[in-house]
Amino acid sequence: MMEKNVSSEGYFILLGFSKWPHLEAALFVVILMFYLMTLIGNLFIIILAHLDSRLHTPMYFFLSNLSFLDLCYTTSSIPQLLVNLWGPEKTISYAGCMVQLYFCLALGTTECVLLVVMSYDRYVAVCRPLHYTVLMHPRLCHMLALVCWISGFTTSALHSSFTFWVPLCGHHQVDDFFCEVPALLQLSCADIHANELTLMVMSSMFVVIPLILILSSYGAITKAVLKMRSNTGLQKVFGTCGAHLMVVFLFFIPVMCIYLQPPTENSQDQGKFIALFYTVVTPSLNPLIYTLRNKDV
Repeated sequence: MMEKNVSSEGYFILLGFSKWPHLEAALFVVILMFYLMTLIGNLFIIILAHLDSRLHTPMYFFLSNLSFLDLCYTTSSIPQLLVNLWGPEKTISYAGCMVQLYFCLALGTTECVLLVVMSYDRYVAVCRPLHYTVLMHPRLCHMLALVCWISGFTTSALHSSFTFWVPLCGHHQVDDFFCEVPALLQLSCADIHANELTLMVMSSMFVVIPLILILSSYGAITKAVLKMRSNTGLQKVFGTCGAHLMVVFLFFIPVMCIYLQPPTENSQDQGKFIALFYTVVTPSLNPLIYTLRNKDV
């Protein structure tokens, strides 16, 4: 009798950082600055990689995909967060929450797979340099990028619909700053063990396994690099691969903290700031990490 479908009410309340009202003004300024950095930095990489023929290589093709991905990922949640931080209204429509959850899951999953593809590209470039142009030809690069996007959006369609099939209680207060699976599952009045198991399996498939593949690629690269005698070659390899590894850790470690630990009241509060890091800070740092010491760019 106490159960009530939130869709009939038509909206959710995103509590966000309302526990710390004194931080909201400062957070608004900081997040806005990082969002602008994300837009400018990633647009710069996309335009430069498109205009300059010297950057028409597999590495910069995948980097352009990552930049476009980061633009979409931040735009799917940050504008709503800024609106909520600026004014007293902290609501999002039921349809808006569904769309936000779908795109956040889709783009996050796509990035996990894309980072694996980028590590494979670096592996071929370092360990199979004579066969690089044959193995990483443009048609294969486009196919790999397409696989990344299709896998992300297909997986998200299944997982987000499975999340919204769960009956929700009468209150519609989401204890997060955007619509995310763990926070939405806390609103359920039904048994969510199946959903939690699905979340764990999906997290393992698209977070743990990609991370293992990436680390395996860089393990092989490290072995190959240690055999090199040229200091210039060593510096170039470590510069490129080090930048990619830094991006990998900045993205995967916070995501693992959110999706692979059991939820508690304290972890929920910590999770908001961790989620803020991988949705706001990491996408803004990616252009700097990839271009700051990159002579090509």
